[in-house]
Amino acid sequence: MRARITLVPYGLSLIVVFLVGTALSMAVPAELAGQRVSPHETVSATIDGADLSITYGRPSMRGRTIMGTLVSYGHVWCPGADEATTLTTSRPMRIGSMSLSAGSYTFWMLPSADAWTLIVNTQTGQWHTRYDPQYDLGRIELQKASLAEAIEQLTFAIDKNPTGAGGVLKMMWERTAVSAQFSIVQ
Repeated sequence: MRARITLVPYGLSLIVVFLVGTALSMAVPAELAGQRVSPHETVSATIDGADLSITYGRPSMRGRTIMGTLVSYGHVWCPGADEATTLTTSRPMRIGSMSLSAGSYTFWMLPSADAWTLIVNTQTGQWHTRYDPQYDLGRIELQKASLAEAIEQLTFAIDKNPTGAGGVLKMMWERTAVSAQFSIVQ
């Protein structure tokens, strides 16, 4: 007498495993599945002969209170998501009283309810939660303004100074805008 092999239980087991695996993969958050929740963007401009760019992740408010809650006052924060926000300049420049050689730098900020400080750091390529103050190039106070309309996604801009040389670096999110004037070393 020959043994009879039945494939129905085996086939049914494969179907169940496939369905459970599919359901579980759909339940995994995007950031755990290797997808970015925040889109990434590079803003760039050529000002006074220098090519400037800021590369950053653009988190959204998504109904959350940002300033003072998600962005804690009194703690160093990297404005962006995923990799640390990076400024690249093709020529030497000055941001406020800080001198930067041509190259790449990361931006960090120290926010408070009243005043914000920009921290320029020489370490690049790190995650936005890996701030190391030993690489700080310097700090300057930012100009802070309140916006009439909320900005849903973190936004950077590099604008030419309309009345002369240099320009302005701006960051806007929720109802807060901060900025710093810069000049290109000729």
